[in-house]
Amino acid sequence: MIDDGSRPSYMDPTAARTPSSTALQSTTQQPWTVIIPVIDVLHRVSLRIITMPIQSQGIITRDNVSVDVSAVAYYRVVDPVKSVVAIENVGAAINQIAQTTLRKVVGQHTLDETLSETDRINANIREILDVATEDWGVVVTLVELKDIQLPDSMKRAMARQAEAEREKRAKIIAAEGEAMAADALGTAADIMMAHPLALQLRNLQSLVEIGVDKNTTVVFPAPLMSTIGELGAFLTREATAARATPAVLPPAPAPEAAAAELVPNGKPLGSTSTYFDLKK
Repeated sequence: MIDDGSRPSYMDPTAARTPSSTALQSTTQQPWTVIIPVIDVLHRVSLRIITMPIQSQGIITRDNVSVDVSAVAYYRVVDPVKSVVAIENVGAAINQIAQTTLRKVVGQHTLDETLSETDRINANIREILDVATEDWGVVVTLVELKDIQLPDSMKRAMARQAEAEREKRAKIIAAEGEAMAADALGTAADIMMAHPLALQLRNLQSLVEIGVDKNTTVVFPAPLMSTIGELGAFLTREATAARATPAVLPPAPAPEAAAAELVPNGKPLGSTSTYFDLKK
């Protein structure tokens, strides 16, 4: 094989003699390479970054939740000789060890940690793969969790938990608002006690707000306690005046008028004559 130096730098042909592998050399910097047919074998190793998807793995987390996790890894060959001699089919080997490492690392975390701390999990997986593939002439540059599938029952439970959390926050916010409103109302009550006219102005403002909707009912607000007090004072004054004034009897009717009432038109009331002695 003749190499004139025009080959891209991301391809590195490696020549090896089989089966004894007594001669092994990299031809990147060599313009001339002699390949003996039948005896020598040429392996072309790409030095570019390779994208390797890690298929979904069924994993049980530390809190006993079953999840399916898939990921993707990026690696490149830095030593073509080691990638050919140290291991057979380096791509398949990295794929297998990536799957086992993914199950191992994710299984050491709880479900909440898996969902919220993906960056730390990615870094742990990459470090383990980088150490394992160092002897193969490979460097793992990046590992990312791609998808996390949860059971339907767990999705429903998480939805209920999120809803309960939102309701709790809503109640807390409403309670804080009530406390602030009560504080403001107390301050307003103190101001109105110091300035009684402010209450009347507030009543007039309430009438304006009621009249905006064109209501047929008009409410005239009045201080309830003061109204009750004034009514009680009025009743007390009336009772006192009634006790101080003596009772006046109506005048008695004249005898002639009484006789006229008993005998209308000068005639007796019945068929028989009946006379009343009014002097008695």
